[in-house]
Amino acid sequence: MLRPTLSFIALLLANAASGADNCDAIRAQIEARIKAGGVANFTLTTVDTAASGAGKLVGTCALGSKKILYVPAPGAAAATTAKPRKGGSEAMLTECRDGSMSVGGDCKP
Repeated sequence: MLRPTLSFIALLLANAASGADNCDAIRAQIEARIKAGGVANFTLTTVDTAASGAGKLVGTCALGSKKILYVPAPGAAAATTAKPRKGGSEAMLTECRDGSMSVGGDCKP
């Protein structure tokens, strides 16, 4: 009985550790999408979800405990050459609490 419980706890700890590492991977994907959209000068900042920060929310990581903010460079045009998506909303790359990835922030089970 103790062995399965310890295995489960070890799995949870490993998943939490990998959640912190995936912020860099998600951030790189978002950065590539922004650059593909024609924006050259910008900054992506990773902050805790509870923290307030200047910038537009473009994704989350670390199992929802961190958010990724887009901040245009001073003097850079905020408009991109990419066409807007249907519905007028921009897709957001999100890591759901269960560790899966979602485009658009839809983490329904």
